[in-house]
Amino acid sequence: MSLSAEITLLLDGQPHRVPAGSTLAALVQALGHAPEGIATAVNAQFVPRSARASLQLREGDQVMLFQPIVGG
Repeated sequence: MSLSAEITLLLDGQPHRVPAGSTLAALVQALGHAPEGIATAVNAQFVPRSARASLQLREGDQVMLFQPIVGG
């Protein structure tokens, strides 16, 4: 039996499959979002843009993508 080449995570509450070994940066890019136009959280923890490329997604992770709030 071989290892699966994909993992399943929750993306904004919905099951979503990605290649095993994917990073958060790769997911944002694959979904067509501009990196600076979206904020991210994994397992309820905010992930800054600078950390996305080093954050490897794992089976069952809960990923949230949202518009950053700006203004004064």
